[in-house]
Amino acid sequence: MASQHKEKLRGIRGIDDKLWADFNTAANAVGKDRSALCRQFIEWFTDRPGAVRPDRPVPAEPNAAGETATCEEQSE
Repeated sequence: MASQHKEKLRGIRGIDDKLWADFNTAANAVGKDRSALCRQFIEWFTDRPGAVRPDRPVPAEPNAAGETATCEEQSE
């Protein structure tokens, strides 16, 4: 099977579509994909040797009303 990945697929429950889209936008903002960030976080969280905590994107500056855009809104 040409489309089969070498790694086993892992699912994450309880994440709504908006959160998943915002996570994708934030991942792209730091030059990574969601899988790479999840793996990096899990390695750091479980204290694997050499693991480092993933970087977060720089938050947006608040507008005049004191509100900040979501990651999705920042990418538009």
